[in-house]
Amino acid sequence: MKKYCPLLLFFVLVLSFTSSAQKDSTHSNKKSSVRNGFGIKAGLNFANVTNLSSINGSSETGFHAGVFFGSFNKGIIGSRTELMYSQQGYGYSSDTSKGTVKLSYIQLAQFFAINASKYVQIQIGFQTGYLLTANVKSSMSTGNAQADKILDFYNRFDYGISGGFEIHPFEGLLIGSRYTYSFSNLYKNIDYSNISNNPSYVPSVNVDFKNNVVQIFVGYRF
Repeated sequence: MKKYCPLLLFFVLVLSFTSSAQKDSTHSNKKSSVRNGFGIKAGLNFANVTNLSSINGSSETGFHAGVFFGSFNKGIIGSRTELMYSQQGYGYSSDTSKGTVKLSYIQLAQFFAINASKYVQIQIGFQTGYLLTANVKSSMSTGNAQADKILDFYNRFDYGISGGFEIHPFEGLLIGSRYTYSFSNLYKNIDYSNISNNPSYVPSVNVDFKNNVVQIFVGYRF
């Protein structure tokens, strides 16, 4: 139960921020310093994991896309809630094989926003994700049925912090960049005694791998 506490806390924060934003929107007949709205966004992910040197690792490029609800421009302080699909992963190599690991997440994030000017917004907050799929493209098959079920090796829940900025050049359009660092270990603590041919993409149980993602994106707010 302890390992789910950060996740539960995150959802409480999401609900509180979302409730606050909805209350603000119901008072549209009054002059307000904050304008709320929905939007869409998409962009590129440049993803890797910590301790890349232990597997001769490299970054992989994916994409993310989704929807958001947030406040813009007129107030100094605002908020942003996002629901995204995100492709992440990393590359690896060893003496016997090399390949890439592709991970697909559905992610929910809540950000605290600071409008530095009419055109620039700084964002920092929390993000949690659920692992949907995990695939490996390798130069050598493991030859082991248990090892080939790679989703079993991963922790399905991921959580961490994220921060970045957006530029709002004119009405509706937004362009931004963001960095996300996960606190949760990518891999489970696995009993390797039952796996005679451990694949190269599954590191030693003593290696603490965490997702790292740099994003660039464009979007439109309605």
